[in-house]
Amino acid sequence: METRTYAVTGAASGIGAATAAHLASSGAKVIRCDVRDADVLADLTTPQGRDSLVSGVTAASGGRIDGVVAVAGLALPSELTVRLNFFGTIATLEGLRPLLAASPQPRAVAVSSLSAIVAADESLVESCLTMDENAAAAAARALAESGRGRAVYPSSKLALNRWLRRAALSWAGSGIPLNAVAPGVVDTLTARTTFLDDPAARALVAAAMPQPLGFPGPVDAIASLLAWTVGAANSFMTGQILYADGGAEATLRT
Repeated sequence: METRTYAVTGAASGIGAATAAHLASSGAKVIRCDVRDADVLADLTTPQGRDSLVSGVTAASGGRIDGVVAVAGLALPSELTVRLNFFGTIATLEGLRPLLAASPQPRAVAVSSLSAIVAADESLVESCLTMDENAAAAAARALAESGRGRAVYPSSKLALNRWLRRAALSWAGSGIPLNAVAPGVVDTLTARTTFLDDPAARALVAAAMPQPLGFPGPVDAIASLLAWTVGAANSFMTGQILYADGGAEATLRT
């Protein structure tokens, strides 16, 4: 079997690092992309950084990749969250799509979030889907200034879900399955320093996102699912948002 080549963003830490390690352990070539400690250094909150990602991955891959795993994201009450989670992710997928076209079994996946069904702001979501980045950034700033900054992150992920469901149809026409994985709360360093190590904050999040299979969840479970979606075995699933959340989405929607 021919060795597959993958580009993974957000690969320096958390889910991205775990996914890159999982893919590499299977014998794949992994091009790690991040703002630090990576093969390709790129800040996906900026147009220049997005261009650097494409040129860097093109050079590192020789012009062909078999899968894209778009993990890079932020959870700050800031316009940077929208610029990275929505516009940076789309720029990653669209920018690397020509490299996927050279693969006989191309696949792509983005990381969404369970929080998209909990606390998103529809006005920010619609601002994103107009594809006007400056307007969406302004909407995110307005939420933060009004004390509703916590809605920025889930809104960026809900917008991504809606974009992806629509885009997957045209991608399928090119033979490229495009999906998303929506994790619940998993045990990453960012989660620990943000709220898991604070008993009060941890209890609040656990109540909002009940996970019958355990809270927080294991990072490796997310990594293995992401790896499967971009593997050759996934030949017939596209346009799906896969909730890997210990049962939280089912609990909240039942």
